Amino acid sequence: MKRKVASLTVVLGLFLLLVLSGCSSNDSKTSGKQKGNGEKMELVNEGKLTFAMSGLLKPLNYKEKNKLVGFDVEIGEEISKRIGLESNPVTNPWETIIQGLKGKKYDAIIGSMTATEERSKQVDFSDPYYISGAQVFVAASNNAITKKEDLTDKRIGVMQASTYQQDAEKYTKDIKNYPSDIYALQDLEPGRVDAVITDKIVGISAMKEANLKIKDVDNVLKNENIAIAVNKDNPALLKAINKAIKSMVEDGTYEKISKKWFGVNLLEK
Repeated sequence: MKRKVASLTVVLGLFLLLVLSGCSSNDSKTSGKQKGNGEKMELVNEGKLTFAMSGLLKPLNYKEKNKLVGFDVEIGEEISKRIGLESNPVTNPWETIIQGLKGKKYDAIIGSMTATEERSKQVDFSDPYYISGAQVFVAASNNAITKKEDLTDKRIGVMQASTYQQDAEKYTKDIKNYPSDIYALQDLEPGRVDAVITDKIVGISAMKEANLKIKDVDNVLKNENIAIAVNKDNPALLKAINKAIKSMVEDGTYEKISKKWFGVNLLEK
């Protein structure tokens, strides 16, 4: 009888050991999804990095045959690959792009957004992935505006919800807002606006790509760090993005992408 009880005890012990072992295995799988510091990347779509842009900023981000292409898109694709996620670029109107991020419509904004102190109150920014500046552009035939001081009381076009609104307000109250920088630049030649303040790279590219008869005036109004925005409750994703940017720069991939679109390394400008 004692022998039977002892055997039963052994069997029960083995059973409990197997159960506990199984629980331990499940716990291990769960923690495997965590980052090394115990944080987990929060993703809108599992296995994908969903990142937003306006899709109206050629050659940075725009649509070609219904597909998003451009410098921003390629940067996002490379970052996604290095994080181990599928790239999923999407568009959103620029004036509500931060609200869309906070509303968890996408994981990040990779759309040539300037990292500003005001925006940093709402989102976290990565290390810059290119450096540019706010530039004044006028019609090629315009000889009345040759320096930034000539903007006083002139009609200036800017993209709505952009940082260029504040730059324009330093010179005039007559400001016209556009859904895209390109639309604003197209209004220079017919004289619907006297000047446009936009990203230097966007303006110079528009001269070549869209064959616009415009020219840049004076030096840049300010240098700008262009960065990737993520939600403040997603530090693991921010860390992964920064690591990806750093590795792209170090192994020469970043320079290759930059020179493909602009002929120069945008982090050296």
